[in-house]
Amino acid sequence: MSEFLLELLCEEIPAGLQGWGMRELEKLICAGLKEAGLKHGDTITSLYGPRRLALVIKDVADKSPDISQERKGPRVGAPEKALAGFLRGAGLDSIDQCEIISDKKGEFYLAKIEQKGRAASDILAQAVTDAILKMPWPKSMRWGNGSLRWVRPLHSILCLLDGKVIALEVAGIKSANATSGHRFMAPKALKVGNFADYDKKLSAAFVMTNAKAREQAILEQAQKLAQKAGLELVEDAGLLSETAGLVEWPVVLMGDFDQSFLDVPPEVLITSMKKHQKCFSLKDPKTGKLANKFLLVSNMIASDKGKAITHGNERVIRARLSDAVFFWEQDLKTPLDEMAKKLDDIIFHDKLGSQGERVQRIAALARELAPLVGADPDEAERAAKLCKADLVSEMVGEFANLQGLMGRYYAEQQGESKAVAAACEEHYRPQGPSDTVPTNPVSVAVALADKLDILVGFFGIGDTPTGSKDPFALRRSALGLIRLLLENKVTMNIDSQISHHFSNYKKLSPQAYAHFEGDLVPETLGFYQNSALMSFFADRLKVYLKDKGARHDLIDAVFSLGGQDDLLMIVKRVEALGSFLETDDGAKLLAGIKRAANILRIEEKKDGKTTQNLPDKGLLSQREEKDLFTAIEKMEKASAKALESEDFAAAMSALATLKAPVDAFFDKVTVNADDPKVRGNRLALLAQIRTATTKIADFSKIEG
Repeated sequence: MSEFLLELLCEEIPAGLQGWGMRELEKLICAGLKEAGLKHGDTITSLYGPRRLALVIKDVADKSPDISQERKGPRVGAPEKALAGFLRGAGLDSIDQCEIISDKKGEFYLAKIEQKGRAASDILAQAVTDAILKMPWPKSMRWGNGSLRWVRPLHSILCLLDGKVIALEVAGIKSANATSGHRFMAPKALKVGNFADYDKKLSAAFVMTNAKAREQAILEQAQKLAQKAGLELVEDAGLLSETAGLVEWPVVLMGDFDQSFLDVPPEVLITSMKKHQKCFSLKDPKTGKLANKFLLVSNMIASDKGKAITHGNERVIRARLSDAVFFWEQDLKTPLDEMAKKLDDIIFHDKLGSQGERVQRIAALARELAPLVGADPDEAERAAKLCKADLVSEMVGEFANLQGLMGRYYAEQQGESKAVAAACEEHYRPQGPSDTVPTNPVSVAVALADKLDILVGFFGIGDTPTGSKDPFALRRSALGLIRLLLENKVTMNIDSQISHHFSNYKKLSPQAYAHFEGDLVPETLGFYQNSALMSFFADRLKVYLKDKGARHDLIDAVFSLGGQDDLLMIVKRVEALGSFLETDDGAKLLAGIKRAANILRIEEKKDGKTTQNLPDKGLLSQREEKDLFTAIEKMEKASAKALESEDFAAAMSALATLKAPVDAFFDKVTVNADDPKVRGNRLALLAQIRTATTKIADFSKIEG
């Protein structure tokens, strides 16, 4: 068993492509080894950085196994072309090398193929060559007169098996046992014998090959410098990963900028320094406010302890922050109402009109939704009219990720209420499963309106998600709407709101409405009827509930009822059903209900009809069937009252009262009595159980 070491050294790879490229390289090489039958250990080490991708595979077999197999060929006397194709596939030169065998259908040729295993070095050479040539870089380039396409110009290939060079050549680059250290501090060639030697010599040559180790080094140095200055690091996992991909030997330095820049919102300064210079921000732990200092990550140990590097970064930071101040001051000169007018000139979608039209629809809907979430209708409408205005601001034009946030700042500056200002920022939320859900009623109203407008619009024009493709993030919008309702405990009839907003499109955006494919929503719509959008909501709610740990069969049992149009009530029903079935009475009653359903199914199949008539009380002779009849009547009344008041726990308690009479009925009563009238009446009694319980859930969907 041997150790395989590969390193591809090239010009600087973009930070965002390093990890992805390493995974693709490992995948391609391992696939090549598997296809050739070369076994290796499970220990695979992947290392990557700005200039190199390295792979180490332990316990590589010396060769692939010998192969012995038989391949059945065409009939004796088959056409020459068929025989020639068979010989090519079997790797034989003549049909005389084949045996002739017989079976019921006649005589056939049989080729016995003996294939010796290949040396590991040959297999690895082919696998590495193929992997380099097949790397699916999203963006690649050619250089010089060569034909190789690679993410950046490739300089060298270090390829060793148990310390010996695996001979291969790609685009004129021959493999060797050498690499080079840090581009500036140790650029000389380094000969290595194995991975331990490789790692040791590169470390001495100022190269940290492990990306996570570089991240940790940056974090520790940054925290130490911040602590020394009495400050606290504004941690940013994304920026940490990116800076680790820009350097081979991280050295963290501290710079500062003029105190006056702190008059600008802190998020603007943080974003500017991050976007333009990949610098970390610092804050005062006592006040929580941003400090006028920053941390940069250098790629070398400078002789002047980094003074020139720091000074250069300070100059650039000063210029960039000056731009940010200019954007801030210019934006403050234009009220949000004036900014909002420019939205009429921005197309949201060629079939759904401008951003200005969209804002009008959101404002109308937010006003209507406000009472449902406890918001003031005037404030909800006002917030909706301003919520997209910052999209045309200078600041958001420069830093798109600040949309919404800048809207809040500008709203506060022009004296809008706290609720309106907050809604300008929060109406985009939640933007993902880990994002927080707004609780401010005005924010909730505008956020619901924003997401419902997107969903109704795109489903109206038939531009819906297909498979894994969801270019307009409609799944995210639906899940966000679901979370807004559930986590704020908002009761809302989705179907009626969709119908109503469909009317808003017709009234406020007639040109968009003209693109709608027929009536999206009929006048009367149940939650689980044939509406594409309602079914879409149902599917997203199922995903949400499953992620929360709800049983899939309980979700199906509730959804199968139909007519479910309040998401909050659906969730409460699923939760109550789950709690009930976890009890001993619930589990046993489920078994009784399923037994009744099975008997009905069998007997109805025999009779060729569904039992729909109610049981005749006069035909009930045994005490157990009389008790069950009475229990069902009482349960129906109690559960109906509970369901009407949306007390699902009480509905389950009412259902539990059937457990004892159902058990007694099946223990003492024979359903298939000799008397046809008695038999039919007892089947009707079982049908009554089915009808009564189905008002709570479809128990046939429940496992167990």
